[in-house]
Formats: sequence, structure tokens, C-alpha cells
Amino acid sequence: METGIQLSPDSSEGHGWCHWHDGPSGTARLVEAVERQSGPPVARYACQPCREQRRLPVKLEASS
Repeated sequence: METGIQLSPDSSEGHGWCHWHDGPSGTARLVEAVERQSGPPVARYACQPCREQRRLPVKLEASS
């Protein structure tokens, strides 16, 4: 059984999508992994301004 967060190929640190303002970001970092009943957790990313406004801590990225 696989464990950990599965990242999409375009979700490397600093580039990707901000799930808080629903837009592209050059500063996106992993801030949350939403658990599901089946399948791997869903990774959610936030850009630096959204992290600062909402005080979202950055999580360490883990791979399966």
C-alpha cells in the first residue's frame, strides 16, 4: 500500500496553483493534505500572500 502525498508533475515547489485564491502562482507551497476514505490524500497549495493572510503553515512535501 502506498502512503504519503502524491504530487502532480507541475506542482514543484514555487510553481503551480493556489487553492485559496484559485489562480496560478509562482510561490505556491504545500500547506494541507486532505485525507479521503479511499485513495491518497489530496494536496492543497497556497501562494505566499495567501499563506501570510491566513497564517497557513508550510508542510514538508512527501512522496509515495
